[in-house]
Amino acid sequence: MSSLDRFQLFSFSGKMKILHLSWVAFFITFFVWFNHAPLLMAIAESLEISAAEIKTLLIINVALTIPARIVVGMLTDRYGPRLVYAYLLVFCSLPCFLFAIADNFMQAAIARFLIGFIGAGFVIGIRLISEWFPYNELGTAEGIYGGWGNFGSAAAAFTLPTLALLLGGDDGWRYAVGLTGVFSLGFGIIFYRQVTDTPKGSTYFKPKHLGSIEVTSKGDLFLLMLMKVPLYAALALLVWKLSPEAAKILSVELSICLYVGLVILCFLDCRKAWKVNKTIFSQPISPLHQYKFKQVAILNILYFATFGSELAVISMLPLFFAETFQLSPVIAGMLASAYAFMNLMSRPGGGWLSDRFGRKPVLLMLTAGLVVGYFLMAMVNSHWPLWLAVVAAMTCSFFVQSGEGAVFAVVPLIKRRLTGQIAGMTGAYGNIGAVTYLTVLSFVDYATFFMVISGTALVGFIILLWMDEPTGQITEIHEDGSVEFINVA
Repeated sequence: MSSLDRFQLFSFSGKMKILHLSWVAFFITFFVWFNHAPLLMAIAESLEISAAEIKTLLIINVALTIPARIVVGMLTDRYGPRLVYAYLLVFCSLPCFLFAIADNFMQAAIARFLIGFIGAGFVIGIRLISEWFPYNELGTAEGIYGGWGNFGSAAAAFTLPTLALLLGGDDGWRYAVGLTGVFSLGFGIIFYRQVTDTPKGSTYFKPKHLGSIEVTSKGDLFLLMLMKVPLYAALALLVWKLSPEAAKILSVELSICLYVGLVILCFLDCRKAWKVNKTIFSQPISPLHQYKFKQVAILNILYFATFGSELAVISMLPLFFAETFQLSPVIAGMLASAYAFMNLMSRPGGGWLSDRFGRKPVLLMLTAGLVVGYFLMAMVNSHWPLWLAVVAAMTCSFFVQSGEGAVFAVVPLIKRRLTGQIAGMTGAYGNIGAVTYLTVLSFVDYATFFMVISGTALVGFIILLWMDEPTGQITEIHEDGSVEFINVA
């Protein structure tokens, strides 16, 4: 094996160059996506917005990400990750600039809604890295991409308040937010010039249709339609959060219109899936080219429990520590940040374990750890030593983020030409999980909240027993009709 073929983490050539450019691109998407979070107090004071409107900005920030991940996954499979990632970074700098110059709540809300599209960047790199790394390194590479890139949100929390102070007075937050847009714009151009979709001589396989995931059996088509319903249910939940029954931002009439619109969109989406796949009823797919959509459905549920719980817990953990142990907001925030810091090693670790010891066994082990970890978090109370509570949170974080790495160690091994779409759906389920868990938290206490997550992880563990370990090869067809076999184990 030549030096160019080996996995050399600190190399910047060949496949390692692609890995480093990819995680930096993902890092910037999260840096931009959460550029408002550490500056909320300054933003609220500058724009004279209420506490309810601040909460609305937080909801709006994630609203577009769920459908965006589906759309971006389709575009990635069709047009290639180089083009789609570059365009995403460039175009999402524009709402970033709009947010920086907003003069009132409505302008800020529109800009934050559009910025949510950048949260879909994650799925692009999943497809890109799967083109460059062999199956026995894929989990490690995807884990590094996800773990190091995901740290962009924590980097924003640490750096942007300081930048705002350095850059100037009452408008410091505007300059800090605008600077993140400059980073996004600049790196989009760099990415376009430095990246190729595949190694030289390799084929980039594209789906036959744009608009819905292709499936290869009748049962899988109905399962695909079933898995679409939670996507629209989560969006309906977001509408409810903005409706007169909750945040009182939307009017009754507009809320009803949005509910009806989501029902219509769900119907049209399922209809599109039928049109793309209806030929399987008259022309069955050769077993050689079939894949099992149940693999995708299982990974969706696992990512719901892993990444969904991570997003939810990161949002509430500082308040949990502050209220449980009577800590100042600053100390509570510092302790809670340990949960996010685990991403740097845990997610790559989950991918590495999958490469070495098998995808399904590692997922089973990590999901079991998730069940126990959140059960322990539900037991934490003011009688616990503070250090032990922090250790429990970090241990739980290890299983959560390692589980995320293990999930995306499997995603690229299902069907190469559909990797973007599969990653998009699985990634969207992570956001659905976050919306669901945070909604649960609004009705229950912290202990019940953690028990609910533990319970859904247990459901994921049981369902995981039906997942098939990737074995042998998957097949793709060249334009000339010849077949290529791609090793997955």
